[in-house]
Amino acid sequence: MSASRMPGPTLRSDADAALTTGSVARRLGVAPTTLRSWERRYGIGPVHREEGRHRRWTPVDVRRVEEMCRLTALGVPPAEAARVALQQAVTEASRGRHGDDPGSLPLGNVRQECRGLARAAVRLDGPAVEAQLRATIREHGFTTGWEEVMAPALHAIGRKWASSGERYVEVEHLLSWHVSSALRHAPGTCAAVAPAAALSPVAPVVLACAPGEQHTLPLEALGAVLRERGLPMRMFGAALPAEALYEAVRRIGPSVVVLWAHSRGTADRALVHLVSRVERGVRGARTHPVVLVAGPGWTMAAEGYAPGVERLTALRTAADRIESLLVA
Repeated sequence: MSASRMPGPTLRSDADAALTTGSVARRLGVAPTTLRSWERRYGIGPVHREEGRHRRWTPVDVRRVEEMCRLTALGVPPAEAARVALQQAVTEASRGRHGDDPGSLPLGNVRQECRGLARAAVRLDGPAVEAQLRATIREHGFTTGWEEVMAPALHAIGRKWASSGERYVEVEHLLSWHVSSALRHAPGTCAAVAPAAALSPVAPVVLACAPGEQHTLPLEALGAVLRERGLPMRMFGAALPAEALYEAVRRIGPSVVVLWAHSRGTADRALVHLVSRVERGVRGARTHPVVLVAGPGWTMAAEGYAPGVERLTALRTAADRIESLLVA
């Protein structure tokens, strides 16, 4: 199952249309009330306003408030940040959007929610990150939220980290922690389906990382989608030892086992074969679990690991395949 972003809707560039206050707030990862407060207090808002219409932010307006966000994130008092931004926004913020400024991330063509999430993470604004994630899940659900908002932001920060030495490590850790929390504890979604999943007569799905594998977020995203669909699952998370995984599969008798490996070094072919041979059911009618491998670590064709093993790709198709197996 890849954590890469699925194709999303085409977004218009800033040059094509001015933005509403809500759109700018999502892009920057701040509350709309914050933008209105800055306009009242410091005069940093849309320069041109048409009588009787909502305020519209031009590209220059947006770059000005982006510069203020950058400065306040560095500890500059808001009044001073606004003064500097009003003087330097057009040139300095333009460099910030296209150069090596801390707020410049290789996001590409993404949803505004993704842009806002990434900017809030760069500012290390935990409450804003949490609010962005909560709103994203509430509006789009776990599948679209992961594929088009969370994963692209995480990948962009990871690429920035890789090209900037040890910078951005703290940004990646903060965003990862909040994404993990949102996937496991989003209000009004997981809690609503968990009881139904717990009472399901269908044998559950076991989700586990291969031994030594610490990257869990894509697997957590799959778990969230399964819970959202009311499907029973057991999550074992990172680096489950081979013996412990075998014992868990033997005791639970799952219908499906998903093994995640982010790197080739953790993808264990022998373990896949071992798990696929675990028997479940009563004597005389015993079956074996369907083993699905997921993640970029599994580089060879799935059938090369053991008979009947399948390889998952994108999150949505992975959840669809698991659901079809459980229904069958």
